[in-house]
Amino acid sequence: MDEDDLRQIEARVDAASPGPWTSWIEGRDHTAGSSFIETRSAEGRGDDIELLGASSADQDFIAAARSDIPALIAEVRRLRNLMDTTS
Repeated sequence: MDEDDLRQIEARVDAASPGPWTSWIEGRDHTAGSSFIETRSAEGRGDDIELLGASSADQDFIAAARSDIPALIAEVRRLRNLMDTTS
């Protein structure tokens, strides 16, 4: 994966609703309707994302990816910088 790949991933991250996203699973986290992912916006709570056919694990993964992917990009860049300064 090169820097161009990271920039493309980062562009998709930047285009998505700001985080954090929270996974709410019916019967596990609440009992008032369906399972959904709560997003954030600049004003506060954003639009909910409702998924059809997703398992609880899939929904949790999607919600966590909003925070996990930027952290992974930062770590890749940190490690590359470290490698560049030590070689």
